[in-house]
Amino acid sequence: MSLLDDLQWRYATKKMNGATVPKEKLDYILEAARMAPSSSGLQQYKVIVISDKALLEKIQALAYNQSQITDCSHLLVFVAWDGYTEERVSEVFNHMMDERGLPHSTMNDYKNTILNLYGPLGKEWQAHHAAKQSYISFGLAIAAAAEQKVDATPIEGFLPDKLDELLQLKGTGYKSTVLLPLGYRESENDWLVNMKKVRTPKEAFVTEMTLADAASLNELPAMGSLDNFAQK
Repeated sequence: MSLLDDLQWRYATKKMNGATVPKEKLDYILEAARMAPSSSGLQQYKVIVISDKALLEKIQALAYNQSQITDCSHLLVFVAWDGYTEERVSEVFNHMMDERGLPHSTMNDYKNTILNLYGPLGKEWQAHHAAKQSYISFGLAIAAAAEQKVDATPIEGFLPDKLDELLQLKGTGYKSTVLLPLGYRESENDWLVNMKKVRTPKEAFVTEMTLADAASLNELPAMGSLDNFAQK
């Protein structure tokens, strides 16, 4: 089955039946999330996996009592850096160089470029940027779940500050960004299961442009080269 078929099959499951997702399927989904690209290859996020029912009940109370959180097999909590520091960036790059057999100093210029670029933008911008990276991983986890015929429900409706407190994230450098319950649909009690999947029509979603369609900019800003500043 193709990825497009898998995405057609999946939907934001509204009612799960409590059945357990096999470990090999869970591991596959988590590996897809781990292999996601991230800005500068920093992987500014990680995933907390929760199956403890007592803890899930507490989380449900912080997520507007959405039943998928307690009816799921595993809840994936995506958490991301709350800001960029030299220590965090250095730790990632040093590990990268160790794995590649290169001296740590190899990344010094690039590391300084990142810190000088992000530093003046402030902690709020930095946390938002890191959270956006976690959503790339989140999206691949959803696609991998569909491939494994595991239902998943993207959830942004929760109280992040309270969840951070519950999971003792405060002071760790991470903040919760988004939730993904994994499990299996309870078709007879899910109002959405047989509804037609609706998306924006392709002709409205995709726009092709040429230079003739673009605005005329009399002056372009002077910027240095960031040829290597890309998704890794």
